Amino acid sequence: MKLTSIVVPLVIAGVWSVFPSPARALGVCADPDYLPYSNRAGEGFENKIAAAVARALGEKVEYTWANSRGHGGFPQFLSATLDAKKCAVIMDIPYGSREELTTRPYYISSYVFVFGKNRNYQIASMDSPILKQVKIGFERDTPAEGAVKLRGMLPRSVAFDVGDEEGKSPAVMLDALKKGEIDVLITWQPAIGAFLRAYPNLNVVVVPNERALGTPEQYSFPMSMGVRVGDDGLKKRLDDVIEKHQAELTSILTASGVRLFTPQ
Repeated sequence: MKLTSIVVPLVIAGVWSVFPSPARALGVCADPDYLPYSNRAGEGFENKIAAAVARALGEKVEYTWANSRGHGGFPQFLSATLDAKKCAVIMDIPYGSREELTTRPYYISSYVFVFGKNRNYQIASMDSPILKQVKIGFERDTPAEGAVKLRGMLPRSVAFDVGDEEGKSPAVMLDALKKGEIDVLITWQPAIGAFLRAYPNLNVVVVPNERALGTPEQYSFPMSMGVRVGDDGLKKRLDDVIEKHQAELTSILTASGVRLFTPQ
């Protein structure tokens, strides 16, 4: 007798019983120790987004953990996990990435200027005059680094390697600001949003997209989930979840300190 993999009906004392099929798993690749994004304890906003998406799909989350920092950085993380078919989805990647197939965006955030409220700096863009007079902190290999170099502000700046050093928290940049090691921090807001509650005396100002110098500079980015190129079926299912559960996903992000922006 051939048994199906879906249900096996049994007659026991005249009563039909059914073995339910095991819940399908949503295979998610994530960093095990990189808050505020993700960790093994499920405390990051990517963890919470993954849990909400899995619930909407009627599935459970099954993680593949891998370091997204260090040698090779995020591209190596993608190569060793998603592209190697160790998982089916990553929860946070810029929309339209050339490396993977991306879903419709589920949030837009931005790089921000962060500085003490007592400084009274007038900062509205990368070309604000005060930026040429103060010590700027930025994270390497980001649009902020390119902007600082373009404007000749690198000699007065401090570069952070949070995205490259395993175990290092983005909160170290806020701590450097508090200690006076830098005067203005320019960074991706979701990287520090969860930590800002501990720094109530800081101003946070969005960095506007620029067209003042050379090619257009982009600092606001729509963010998506990513699947392997060719996995159009999963992409469609995720797109449907985002469309139907956008309010829930937005609530998770804002509760996690992620500020949402609409580019001007």
